[in-house]
Amino acid sequence: MTKAEKSFLFDLLSTPSPTGFEMPGQRVWAKYIGKFADKVECDSYGSTWATLKGKSDKIVMLEAHADEIGYMIKHVNKDGFLYLDRVGGSDAATGRGRRIQILGDKGTVEGIIGNTAIHLRRDSLANEKAPKVHELWVDVGASSPEDVAEMGLRVGHPAVYTDEPMDLGKDRIVSRAVDNRVGGFMIAQVMKKLAASKAKLPFTLVCLNSVQEEIGGHGARMATHRLQPDVCICTDVTHATDTPALSAEMYGKVTLGGGPSVTHGSASHPLVVERIIEVAKKSKIPLQHEASSRFTGTDTDSIFNVREGVPSALVSIPLRCMHSVVEMASYSDIETTTAIMAAFVESLKAKDTFHQSL
Repeated sequence: MTKAEKSFLFDLLSTPSPTGFEMPGQRVWAKYIGKFADKVECDSYGSTWATLKGKSDKIVMLEAHADEIGYMIKHVNKDGFLYLDRVGGSDAATGRGRRIQILGDKGTVEGIIGNTAIHLRRDSLANEKAPKVHELWVDVGASSPEDVAEMGLRVGHPAVYTDEPMDLGKDRIVSRAVDNRVGGFMIAQVMKKLAASKAKLPFTLVCLNSVQEEIGGHGARMATHRLQPDVCICTDVTHATDTPALSAEMYGKVTLGGGPSVTHGSASHPLVVERIIEVAKKSKIPLQHEASSRFTGTDTDSIFNVREGVPSALVSIPLRCMHSVVEMASYSDIETTTAIMAAFVESLKAKDTFHQSL
């Protein structure tokens, strides 16, 4: 990874883009990928895609999602404390004592999610449970609703944690929003690599960075209906199950640093999966396998059944501590996941249809 590529990744991770409010991050992504694409466009809700024209109008789409989990102001009490609701799968159990940034009308406002001192909770510690989201309170340094309003804040403004990306050890990155800002990073690197080759691909390449995955894959569905791809590779994060107390019998075995994981299941087209396995073997890219018999929990579920069906597959990068501020990925997995998607696109021939026959 070059210095410029790493700077782009850190910029993506640092830019607050909670579900429904993704445009700040989309602008960062569009500015970067626009240097390699023939054109960059977005729809009314903010899903953004870049196109690299091929020899034909057949489209191979690489898809990631742009949004991150967060919170939203639900209530301001008489003393100027804010109360929250979740945006996506935010874990209230890890919320107390954290710093947040609220995206208000006058810009970003810093705040803290309060944590009552352990001394004052001593009598209830034996039966203490993780807080519910409505029990979290936020202090922005206000003493009244009027103070809050003066800061440019009101009910409905979104918030994310302030935690920034950092390197850990020789091969790991830790940050909030790795899910799935890393996917947007990787599909941009695929387009960069293929654009640099100067050779026109048999298929037109579209890289789609979708909105609203964390609440149901809405952006991917809207954009896929518009773009009508002939084949799609989705990329997202998956649970690395190599940390303490996780059972492979329950969750499968996926190892951080073990390379990308391909998902097998009803949303995954068997011929697309077969091609992924072929290119991984040919390119000597390590490949892990996951079972997802009913649904993937990713944008793949919103893409494969659009219109008359889009042959799709899911290629995931292992992630530890998902939906936390210490999400951890491996740089080597970023490289190999990018490489397998690029190899898939390069493997396509004009005659490929990924249509099953009787």
